[in-house]
Amino acid sequence: MNRLLVVLVLLVAAVVGLGFYQGWFHLSTDSTDHKSNVTLSVDQDKIQEDEKTAKEKLQTLGRKGKEAISDRSDTVKEQESRR
Repeated sequence: MNRLLVVLVLLVAAVVGLGFYQGWFHLSTDSTDHKSNVTLSVDQDKIQEDEKTAKEKLQTLGRKGKEAISDRSDTVKEQESRR
């Protein structure tokens, strides 16, 4: 159970770190009259844009993988027909 909790905490930390790196989250502070205000902003448009880009890249990789498999299977079929 402890390992599961550690994995979940690490996963959340990785997502938060990636979010700040990609610009999905912004943290700002404001101090007035001995009071500190901390604001966390989430850029949902940026998240959706990056999600769309990631899907397109995965589809492209999938097509390339299918083409590579198809090319190899054609090569194998040609070699078998020569025997």
